Amino acid sequence: MPKVTMRVNGRQVSGEVEGRTLLVQFLREGLEMTGTHVGCDTSQCGACVVHVNGAAMKSCTTFALDLEGAEVKTIEGMAAADGSLGVIQQAFQDHHGLQCGFCTPGMVMSAAALLAENPKPTEAEVRHYLEGNICRCTGYHNIVKAVMAASGQDVSAIAAE
Repeated sequence: MPKVTMRVNGRQVSGEVEGRTLLVQFLREGLEMTGTHVGCDTSQCGACVVHVNGAAMKSCTTFALDLEGAEVKTIEGMAAADGSLGVIQQAFQDHHGLQCGFCTPGMVMSAAALLAENPKPTEAEVRHYLEGNICRCTGYHNIVKAVMAASGQDVSAIAAE
């Protein structure tokens, strides 16, 4: 069986994988990092978003073997250095950007990618960027507020839907 080596959340990891092993399977089953969720298996819901070499990527349609030598960041790597919630995670908590929490890891990872590209997005830009992530609970309003708050912007003007 082939072996893959990559850095996950700053730590060098290796494992034997079949050629058909998806990144999400490698993370969850091979590394026991279950923060990345499997939602649809078709790249539609965004629950499995991670960062690969700095870019947001849906891990349910990416083969682990294709990421030999890659730098992968998961939701487990989003905490602050002291282990407390990271800025985006804290904003999701503060602004009630989650309910059941199933989509939250993917939303946080997508929000982080957006804020890395555009540190001060407009409300419309946040909504557009998160179109690849499905939340069945919140209606997105508080998720948008959380992303805007994480960017350091005033969220009091965001109208309720």
